[in-house]
Order: sequence, then C-alpha cells, then structure tokens
Amino acid sequence: MAKPASPQRRRMENFRKVRSEEAPVGSGEKEGGPGSGPFADLAPGAVHMRVKEGSKIRNLLAFATASMAQPATRAIVFSGCGRATTKTVTCAEILKRRLAGLHQVTRLRYQSVRELWQSLPPEPTPGQKPGEPAASLSVLKNVPSLAILLSKDALDPRQPGYQPPNPHPGPSSQPTAPTSKRSLGEPAAGESSAKRSQPEPGAAEEDQTA
Repeated sequence: MAKPASPQRRRMENFRKVRSEEAPVGSGEKEGGPGSGPFADLAPGAVHMRVKEGSKIRNLLAFATASMAQPATRAIVFSGCGRATTKTVTCAEILKRRLAGLHQVTRLRYQSVRELWQSLPPEPTPGQKPGEPAASLSVLKNVPSLAILLSKDALDPRQPGYQPPNPHPGPSSQPTAPTSKRSLGEPAAGESSAKRSQPEPGAAEEDQTA
C-alpha cells in the first residue's frame, strides 16, 4: 500500500525550482578570504573550475587542458557540490591522465545552497487572485561539496587529502602490443595450402574403379 505524501511534499508539488546558487560562506576568515575556497595558499594565476550539474565535461576539460599547458599556470581547482561532485571527480581524473606529474589535494566539506522556487501558473496557491504575481519560496540547503586541487609544483604530503603523482603513465601513453590481422579461427597460409594438396576422401577409390 502506497504511503500518503506529507503535507509539505504536497505543497512543493505546486512549485517549480527556478534556480539554485551557492550561498556566501560567512566572513571568509576560516576559508582564507572571500572567494578563496578551501585552499587558502594557492599560487597566483591558479585556475578555478566551478563544475555545475549541467556542465559539459568535454568543454571543461578543453579549457582546463589549454590553461594547464601554459607555463604560467601552476595549479587548477575543480569544485562542485551536490549532484556535480561526480563530474568534479571525473574531470580531475581525466586531466591527471592527460598531464603526468600532478600533485593532488582533495577537500570535502558542506556547502550552503539557496534554491528559489515559484508556484506553477496553471495551479496558483490557494487564495491567490487572478493577475497576482506567482508566489516564490526560498530554501536553504546544506549539500556535500568537493574541491580537488591539481598542482604542477610539489605540495605538502602531510596535509589531509594529499595524493602523489601517479608513477604509471596513462592508458593513452602505454605502448600497444602488435596484433595480427589474421582473425581468430582463420587458418594460416601454410595450413591452407597443405589442406588443398591433400586428396579428398573417396577420390582414390573412384580412380581405381574407373
């Protein structure tokens, strides 16, 4: 038997989410200043990639690879919260395979996200008169947030979340073993010629009877 929906859930069914944005994080003293995020001692010119739920991984990696190819860019940060954390990890792992020798530091925390909801036009809220503006609702949520720092320069290995560069090259740089063009089950040239030279069963008997 289906469980009846709660009154709060029934009220939210009459609303649609318009947008969501990251709420400001306090005064920034514990985060190393406003806008610095979890890494307070980044090198000048570090690139900060904010990964969203609807971001295209191909576009993010194209910009990140081009930025890290410049000698002046020494570090890059991928950050995402909520459902974007999976894409954040994917972008960092792909970039590590493309560029060898990157030091990594991962930070996990909670981020405040403010969501703005508006009532659906066909079904206005009870008591709303025709022509009135749609009712809006603001919701503040705490969601997991992930930030991954990739640096060309060596980092302190004693800090939490540190990972050294991968000593093994990526799959793209590994040499591939030569493969034979002959498909499985196809006889070799010598085997086929040997089979053709052998007489078919019954051929000798036909010659003798003739």
